[in-house]
Amino acid sequence: MEAVNKYSEEELVALLQRQDKQAFSYLYDNYASALNNIIVRMVEDIMLSEDILQEAFVKIWNNFNQYDQSKGRLFTWMLNLTRNLAIDTLRSKGYKKQSKISGDENSVNNLSDTSNPHLKFDSLGIRKQLFNLKPEQRIIIDMAYFNGFTQDEIAKELGIPLGTVKTRMRTAILELRKMLHNN
Repeated sequence: MEAVNKYSEEELVALLQRQDKQAFSYLYDNYASALNNIIVRMVEDIMLSEDILQEAFVKIWNNFNQYDQSKGRLFTWMLNLTRNLAIDTLRSKGYKKQSKISGDENSVNNLSDTSNPHLKFDSLGIRKQLFNLKPEQRIIIDMAYFNGFTQDEIAKELGIPLGTVKTRMRTAILELRKMLHNN
């Protein structure tokens, strides 16, 4: 049995900059689940989320030289890259066409199925409204409400002050409230 390595973020970044495959395996093993959870909540399709996750890790590997430690933590960079990829997928013409076809086929089932909390939550239209928030607000809402991070954990993960997290979260919630009242 092979020994499991544990890297600090600095060690991991240094190894990834040298395109170390073992470090990349470690990166995948330790971050894929968290990134996939975010994708699934955005696209609500397991098969599509797996495709996006795979594409995200290919992009991370091929573009790792673009990561700048001085601008933020590794997870934040990967999270933004993955989220942007998921958003691009959702905005693509092919996805919209397929989604419309699937939505028409399942519209009766979706209306009567209240067992899925994600569908019930999304029936308020919040998921769609998240795309109207500023990116720095959206990421905090994603982390807090869809991934169960505390405000303190968000501050540590994003490398920003706790007060900034609280302010952005409150502003985002107020914006969402306005959007929902206007609809």
